Amino acid sequence: MNNRTHKVRNSIPRIIFVALAVLLQVAWLLMLVLRFNTYSNWIAAASTIIALVVVVRLYSKHTSPAFKLPWIMLIMALPVMGLALYLMVEVFSDLGSFRKRMAALVQQRQQRIPQNPEIPGKLDPDCAGYSRYLQQIGGAPVYENTAVTYYPEAVQAFEAMKQELEKAESFIFMEYFIVEDGSSFREILEILERKVKAGVEVRLMYDDLGSVGYVNLRFAKSLVDRGIRCQVFNPALPVVNLFMNHRDHRKITVIDGKVGFSGGYNLADEYFDRRRPYGKWKDTGVRLEGEAVRSLTAFFLEMWAASSGRPENFDTYLNISHSVPGTGFVQPFADDPQSRERLAENTYLHLIYNARDSLYIITPYLIITDEMVNALGLAARRGVDVRIITPGIPDKKTVYQVTRSYYGGLAEQGVRIFEYSPGFCHAKQCVCDGRYATIGTSNLDYRSFYHHFENDILLMDCDAVKQIEADFAQLFPQCREVTREYCSGKKHMLLFQCLLRLIAPLM
Repeated sequence: MNNRTHKVRNSIPRIIFVALAVLLQVAWLLMLVLRFNTYSNWIAAASTIIALVVVVRLYSKHTSPAFKLPWIMLIMALPVMGLALYLMVEVFSDLGSFRKRMAALVQQRQQRIPQNPEIPGKLDPDCAGYSRYLQQIGGAPVYENTAVTYYPEAVQAFEAMKQELEKAESFIFMEYFIVEDGSSFREILEILERKVKAGVEVRLMYDDLGSVGYVNLRFAKSLVDRGIRCQVFNPALPVVNLFMNHRDHRKITVIDGKVGFSGGYNLADEYFDRRRPYGKWKDTGVRLEGEAVRSLTAFFLEMWAASSGRPENFDTYLNISHSVPGTGFVQPFADDPQSRERLAENTYLHLIYNARDSLYIITPYLIITDEMVNALGLAARRGVDVRIITPGIPDKKTVYQVTRSYYGGLAEQGVRIFEYSPGFCHAKQCVCDGRYATIGTSNLDYRSFYHHFENDILLMDCDAVKQIEADFAQLFPQCREVTREYCSGKKHMLLFQCLLRLIAPLM
């Protein structure tokens, strides 16, 4: 099916109203600050001094220089307006109650899903240290006794997921950035309705802004009317609350605490190639069965509890023993933008720094820090076969220009760049030396690494890693390599691209 069977009811008018309301409030606040500033020389002088103090404080912060530089330039050029915007975006932008709830839940995770002490000693020395970091800092245990199935196409994962949903006996948890009231989701909804009638507990959580073009406000109520517990993450409100910049970008399905699915795909028709707005859609997924599903269950319940503000009986869902034979080691982990730790970015950096022979990456967006650019270039210069696949047909043209602005610097250092000719690649994964891989929801961009709630899975010496590597081998012939073009002819970015690169960390 390439066309929609009905007109999707969405909330675009609501978001337009919210955006206009927020812009008016921000404009009013800025006008108020500027008027006070011109009212008195003393106020103007005080504002300048405060701006200088904030700049010095910004410079000393232990964060990416890419985040510091745009704010420092803005505050130095326009002290009053820059300071006001910085306070609104960076200082007063988080919901304290949500932050506290989430931090407490994540801290408790290590007690709820403790690390089996026998497993870390079995890991290869190349990954044991980093695995320990994910466990101790990220509260993400590493597991054995988990079967991993890799799906090179999202539609394969979709069909497998429907089959597992049919088998549910106790509970179904689903958390997605985008849910569309379209043909794909209606197939899932039919199964969920039957399961609710059979006594299965069903919960669905989706991101409000992510799904705004696909569902309307009545959609959540319609699910509740069917007996499905529904939670809309961080609803957009017509008030200045820049916490709305933090979105739930995770993709998780858990069935009875025994089987779990994740990957790059959302629950919308385009992800399963039922319509093609950007050519062929390339996405991937993974199925876990066994002990590692416990982490996916914990990630879901944490987000649900933090968002709803109501306590959860975690033990009911986490004290489930289900072990199946599996090769290698599996370590699901989740990123929280309110934490100082950037688990997804650090995982990519770990794989890049430790690659010996090959490193293959596919991402829909390539907007990365200088640290990652240097790491990729260093890997290529020391003889690693570093290749990156990005879309051939963009879904967002402005972001695509930013992505392409990185090609020249990477290509000059020996990184090979490929564009997926058939269409848009939405998969987010990396394979290193045919032994280690990460797959999940994190794009190689600032939004995923610094602004979104994400979930990914680190695979070590699993059979699925070889399957991911084989999928890359199938992809490269379908791509257009642009490495030489950017090495020889495009060494300088256009002014527009430079400006986009400058503000990319703040987008």
